[in-house]
Amino acid sequence: MSEADVDLVRRGFEALEVGDAEALIPLVHPGFEMTTPAGLAAEPDTYRGQEGVRRYFDSFYEAMDEVGIRAGGFEDLGGGRVMTPSTLRARGRSTGLVAEQSLVLVWVIKDSLAYRLHVFATEAEARAATA
Repeated sequence: MSEADVDLVRRGFEALEVGDAEALIPLVHPGFEMTTPAGLAAEPDTYRGQEGVRRYFDSFYEAMDEVGIRAGGFEDLGGGRVMTPSTLRARGRSTGLVAEQSLVLVWVIKDSLAYRLHVFATEAEARAATA
């Protein structure tokens, strides 16, 4: 088990819990990539590098007053991969409505930084894709 990989992902979630997306930047590999799948995002897109991380969160904060993501646990899958069942919670800026979505994130670590982030609807999907 790579405690360093799990610790990196845990530090990322801790930064997000206090609403500091900018604190993620030092944890992100320059070659980082994340795609938000069509079935799980209103506006599917691919985000690359540190600027992509900023763009992802900027787009959220344009429409939302509050955005939070909490990990339900951290599982080292080996090979530089960490799985985190997570809950995304956001409150609409204009509507005030709160939306909550369950996700399973699989982080790929390279050079001690977050290199890829894969987003799945269920743990079964995440396990099948990473088997």
